[in-house]
Amino acid sequence: MKTKTRALVILLALIMTSCASTRRPSVQQPYISSQVFYDQLSPYGQWVDYQNYGYAWIPDAGRDFAPYSSGGHWIMTEYGWTWASDYNWGWAPFHYGRWDYDNYYGWLWIPDNEWGPAWVTWRRAEGYYGWAPMGPGVNITMSFSNNYNNYNNHWIFVNDRYFGRNDSYRYYANQNDYDKIFRNSNVINNTYVDNRYQTTYVSGPDRAEVQRVTGRRVNSYTIKENNIPGQDLRNGQYRTYRPQIMKANDNGQLPAPSRITNLQDVRRPSERNTYNLQNDNRGLVQQQNAVNQQNAVNRQNAMNRRNARYKQNSVNRQNAGNRQNNADRQDATDQRNVRNNKRAVQHQNAKNTRKYEQPNKSNPETGIR
Repeated sequence: MKTKTRALVILLALIMTSCASTRRPSVQQPYISSQVFYDQLSPYGQWVDYQNYGYAWIPDAGRDFAPYSSGGHWIMTEYGWTWASDYNWGWAPFHYGRWDYDNYYGWLWIPDNEWGPAWVTWRRAEGYYGWAPMGPGVNITMSFSNNYNNYNNHWIFVNDRYFGRNDSYRYYANQNDYDKIFRNSNVINNTYVDNRYQTTYVSGPDRAEVQRVTGRRVNSYTIKENNIPGQDLRNGQYRTYRPQIMKANDNGQLPAPSRITNLQDVRRPSERNTYNLQNDNRGLVQQQNAVNQQNAVNRQNAMNRRNARYKQNSVNRQNAGNRQNNADRQDATDQRNVRNNKRAVQHQNAKNTRKYEQPNKSNPETGIR
């Protein structure tokens, strides 16, 4: 009997151990479909069916746009160097998927479902830090190879003394020197292992080294997850939309853009962005006019409120003056009445005294006149 009991206990222990070993860490946000990319990015660019990649997104961000270069800057977080974008749509293309470059269409983004602080590879040269986007199909191990140079002329190298600043784009090296800098650079293979999501990120330059080179303290931001698309950087926090992405919908269908632009209809970046910038300028003019009108209304309302307060203050001062004058007149009247009453009493007392003293003067002995 004891042998059977012992065997049952061992069997239960093995079952519990097996269950514990296969338990996955919980995630804060539920899984959602990658349809969110197609829906949220459509207003800011064009979705195309591009060669072997499938659906790719071409942003309308200006002719000088380059991922991880314009419209943002690097910040330090618990995951390492993280790209903080200034674009409304920056929560997606700089933290999911990969970028590729087409000589005609320019930069285009291919979605993927894994979040990261930035999908770039890093290099270190004398006086410079450099980075470039990882291409489609490139993983961290491949990017650490010394032979990896997917974008020969699309690397960004910045003077290391100004790395990590909000305006570090002002100190990018001359593009004509990029090839020389690259050939004299080495891969930075620092990583961060995220046990929560069971993945590894490229963390970039060492924080202590950056502090030593720049002579500045490198503050670390805490990443907080938003419930809606977008990102915000303030009060020591980088709040960003970071959902867990499924490649298929709940019904098993593959997500797709609601509108797909034919590649033949896509203009070159200069032409496309010139057109879009003109539209943006018209929109900005309309917005500015609306702002000016609202400002005029606000100024008029403020003037009306100020005049109303001035009139009310004048009325209040007049009323206060009238009350004070009335109080003064009443005090004067009260004081005059007191004096008059006092004189009347004194007069009456004097009259009574004289009346009492008159008989004694007529007959001091009898008091009879």
